[in-house]
Amino acid sequence: MTLTRRGFGFGLAAFGLTACSTGGTSAPNLVTRSASDLPADLRPTPNAAYDQWVTGFQQRARAAGISQSTLSSALRRTGYLPGVIKRDRNQTEFKRSLEDYLSIAASDQRVQKGRAAYARHQSTLRQLEQTYGVAAEIITAIWGLESFYGDRRGNIPVISSTSTLAFDGRRGAFFEKQLIAALKILQNGDTTVSQMTGSWAGAMGHTQFIPTSYQAFAVDFTGDGRRDIWSDDPTDALASTAAYLAKNGWRRNLGWGEEVIGQASAGQTILEPQKGGPRFAVTPNFRVIKRYNNSDAYAIGVGHLADRIAGAGPLRTPFPPDQNGLVKAQRVELQERLTAKGFDTGGADGVIGPKSTAAIRAFQSSIGQNPTGIPSPQLLVQLR
Repeated sequence: MTLTRRGFGFGLAAFGLTACSTGGTSAPNLVTRSASDLPADLRPTPNAAYDQWVTGFQQRARAAGISQSTLSSALRRTGYLPGVIKRDRNQTEFKRSLEDYLSIAASDQRVQKGRAAYARHQSTLRQLEQTYGVAAEIITAIWGLESFYGDRRGNIPVISSTSTLAFDGRRGAFFEKQLIAALKILQNGDTTVSQMTGSWAGAMGHTQFIPTSYQAFAVDFTGDGRRDIWSDDPTDALASTAAYLAKNGWRRNLGWGEEVIGQASAGQTILEPQKGGPRFAVTPNFRVIKRYNNSDAYAIGVGHLADRIAGAGPLRTPFPPDQNGLVKAQRVELQERLTAKGFDTGGADGVIGPKSTAAIRAFQSSIGQNPTGIPSPQLLVQLR
């Protein structure tokens, strides 16, 4: 199995995406509120078995080089988080089409925010490009997909989340390794227990590094003696992402790929992730992006978002109608018309997710129809 930066897969739900109509496809369920606003199931809960496990773990941690002072400081504030187990058990494999995925990954909002972030941090990004050879817009695009340019870094205590998952045992060995790596990060002085927060699965900072990947690839680009991927200043996080890609084989002055219009050239590697939709000629750097998250859709999303941030327009090849006979413009119109009639879809991006499905059901019930929740050309006519 190829070990990516995450170390394990969550499917399309894990790409740090949010869409207004999907009912929340951000993952791994990044929480953006302050720690005091965490839901009750993400706050430490008494659990005698967990406490016993922690006692045994401390011996293994000391054998791995963790000092007692580090353990005492870190574990004093930790606890069992039942909500982490709930989220781990309830991961959903969203089987999205590439069109839906790109509607979220390269939405107008994400593109506009990305261009603003690129402009704001252009000096740093150009330094990183020169140092590591990774295109500035690629670094920015990964930042955009992973944490919406730093807005969704997560605020769940990493020591609590990784210890809870290690105790649970379903992937105990993996998460105990992440826990020990997190403790070593604290012991090294890169951050503090209170600042070391992230997703429910322990992914941290602006570009969502798991602790072992942090150990392997994080860099101190600011020169302050700490590899700080958690602070509001994204410099070290962006540099760490560039270092990750460079060390995994990124080729300087080579793009990720491009949309193929017409006949492909001989020898090109061609992908057509959605039959009848755009085709892409990809380079070896495409495979390097997949080391960050092992999915063609993710890598295309990064590449296309990077192109848009750099000023390119939308894809030129249209996607075919979906399984219900609707093209994206019709799905957007359907969402807009439902909203206008008082049935909240959460927005209109053309992605039919749980909120849009619920709105369709509510509308169908209101006119005496069987509430299937399925969008269709006929439904659109009824809404007009």
